[in-house]
Amino acid sequence: MKKQYNTRAILIALLLCGFVGMFSETSLNIAITNLMEVFQINAATAQWLTTGYLLTLGILVPFTGLLLQMYTTRQLFIVATASLTLGIFLAAISINFEMLMFARVLQAGGMGLLLPLMFNTVLVIFPPEKRGLAMGYIGLVLSFAPAMGPAISGTILQYLSWQFIFWLLLPVIIIGMVFGVKNLENVTEVRKQRIDFLSAILSTIGFGSIVFGFSHAGEAGEGWSSPLVLTLIIIGVIALTLFVFRQNNDQPLLNLRVFKYPMFVIGVFLVMMCMVINMSTMIVLPMFLQTGAGLSVLVTGLILLPGSALNGVIQMIAGRLFDRYGPKWVIIPGLVIVMLVLWFFTSLTPASSVGLIIALYMILMGGIALIWPASQTNALNQLPSELYPHGSAVLNTLMQVIGAIGTAVAISIVSGGMNQYLATSSTPTMPDEIANAITVGAQNVFWTLMTVSVIGFIIGLFMRRSNYRKGSKEHA
Repeated sequence: MKKQYNTRAILIALLLCGFVGMFSETSLNIAITNLMEVFQINAATAQWLTTGYLLTLGILVPFTGLLLQMYTTRQLFIVATASLTLGIFLAAISINFEMLMFARVLQAGGMGLLLPLMFNTVLVIFPPEKRGLAMGYIGLVLSFAPAMGPAISGTILQYLSWQFIFWLLLPVIIIGMVFGVKNLENVTEVRKQRIDFLSAILSTIGFGSIVFGFSHAGEAGEGWSSPLVLTLIIIGVIALTLFVFRQNNDQPLLNLRVFKYPMFVIGVFLVMMCMVINMSTMIVLPMFLQTGAGLSVLVTGLILLPGSALNGVIQMIAGRLFDRYGPKWVIIPGLVIVMLVLWFFTSLTPASSVGLIIALYMILMGGIALIWPASQTNALNQLPSELYPHGSAVLNTLMQVIGAIGTAVAISIVSGGMNQYLATSSTPTMPDEIANAITVGAQNVFWTLMTVSVIGFIIGLFMRRSNYRKGSKEHA
């Protein structure tokens, strides 16, 4: 007889803690300029508050497939939430940049453990026919929390000091931690695992170099021409190639057998596509709104907020629809919506109304919400139970890597379009011409994203519901 869990209480605890972790990921983005003045640091140093966070995630997440099997659910939850709580508290009382940087690493470490733990726990405690709704709730948190970060932080900075960003989060993470310790049970069996140290080294170098290299390409003035960027990416690719070959053993650090399952591969591709579109739009659209349309940072954040809110709400609805009708009836309409909206985005100009931009962004986020949870749930549903930890780890690792790559490529396309336009302008320093230049760059990004979505649509046509048999280890 299958063990009964208090699924509602467990999910609430995971969602509260996950919200705090995802909110903290983007909460400091809008405060970078303020922190440069407070700590007397330059932009490159201040950017490490974001880069260091992403780098820690990129290095840690590939290990979670193994950690989920070596330690109990409660042990990992306590370590993850304790790291998050301590990181948030230290950030709130930071007196210098070094202390704040250390706090950010602790926050990222906690979130790096918590993300795969959330997915793995949901896979175990919910039957396949109810996972869509649970994944929809997780999607609500993972999409809405990062979007709320800049908007709420901007409001706080307008009236209070930056420390209150973290004081606001502290009671929420403490409540989530206490609630989780009270209700969360050990949902997986602990197995003795041998750590392959060569794989661990290759993983750290590979994923770390890729994430750092692409993040630096997006931040550095010289971008892809930077010797550091090129060196890091080359080292990362070589290390990851060796890492992949190394995983062909009895106890791999990251079990790549998950890619033997076709619905997992299709689902992962569609999730990566959504991640690229989401991350690229979230960085390019604010650039266009501020430089092209001349709006303030706070107003820009508020413009994006309704779309992110709608994304979260529709993810819950999409999860329920997936449980009832299967993936195709949810994913294909979502792909059509995304393609159409991106096509409309390619014709944006500085004269476009704010209302139109808000509406388009809301519809785009709604389309992504239809694709993401259904693709993710269907992908993980096809895996046998012993591969759940590795499937979650692979999915979250690729999300971190593709997030860094997508952001860097989007910024490069914007910069390339701007430079090309200004090179032919007779008055390249005029505000109107700069606005036109960034419009061209943004339009180029949206044409690229539309092409990616067309490829996603074609691949989505091959999606079918992952078959599962209750009480069976293997899914068709």
